[in-house]
Amino acid sequence: MTRVAAVDCGTNSIRLLVADADPATGDIKDLDRRMTIVRLGQGVDRTGRLAPEALERTFAACRDYAAVIGELGADAIRFVATSASRDASNREDFVRGVVDILGVEPEVISGDQEAEFSFTGATRELAGRADLERPFLVTDIGGGSTEFVVGDTAVTAARSVDIGCVRMTERHLVRDGVAIDPATPEAIAAMTRDIDAALDLAEATVPLREARTLVGLAGSVTSVAAIALNLPGYDPVAIHHARIPVEQVRAVTERLLAATHAERAAIPVLHPGRVDVIGAGALVLLRIMERTGAREVVVSEHDILDGIAWSIA
Repeated sequence: MTRVAAVDCGTNSIRLLVADADPATGDIKDLDRRMTIVRLGQGVDRTGRLAPEALERTFAACRDYAAVIGELGADAIRFVATSASRDASNREDFVRGVVDILGVEPEVISGDQEAEFSFTGATRELAGRADLERPFLVTDIGGGSTEFVVGDTAVTAARSVDIGCVRMTERHLVRDGVAIDPATPEAIAAMTRDIDAALDLAEATVPLREARTLVGLAGSVTSVAAIALNLPGYDPVAIHHARIPVEQVRAVTERLLAATHAERAAIPVLHPGRVDVIGAGALVLLRIMERTGAREVVVSEHDILDGIAWSIA
């Protein structure tokens, strides 16, 4: 048994998993799993730089995580950074801050590496499920990018494209610093064109339509599932491996895009840090399902974070 600490720092959130992993049995036991919305990617699509306030929010979360890791102990720590820090010209400021706080250098991984970690984390426990057809298409909808991975027991094709809930929101649902709220038909149409163009890119290298089971990861997908399930509060047990039909995903997406900020904020299961970006995230999921012909999405609470943990173990 190996005690590991995995940190996944994305465009919208930073997450920690401290777990005991047994490579011999494939079991992983969570000791602490948490998420903080830091919006590291704030403005990166427009400026190409990490904003000072975004860096400070991220470093504050890192200090909290360092305390948790110190309390529980870990044989090894791995810190993986994804889309926003790949795109930023001042990413060295980010690297230095993380090293000072956690003592490890963040690995700014490629989209292909991100995809492989996501696939491992999401499918390791699905391998024995007779009710799920293969191959799997694992899609990880992040803040700045979305990963597509097709495989059976291992990755056969993967692609990362620059569509994510934060990037799409900042590009199409904000004008002159003011939110377009609710989304206008013109904004939705522009977002849809961007998403569809990115899906064309993904499909050039990943056989999206050949997969038999769609597995959806990350906060946009779990939030849509929680709303579709009409949960009174966030319940990872109820969400994990829930199967949400495309008709419900479409209904939730239309509801979110038609709602005002206040109406979205009133949805009890929705994290406050996702209120302004969930409409765009839901639309990305819906367009993926429509493109691939998926009748449902199998939602996984286990994702890139678990893949990082397994890579240490």
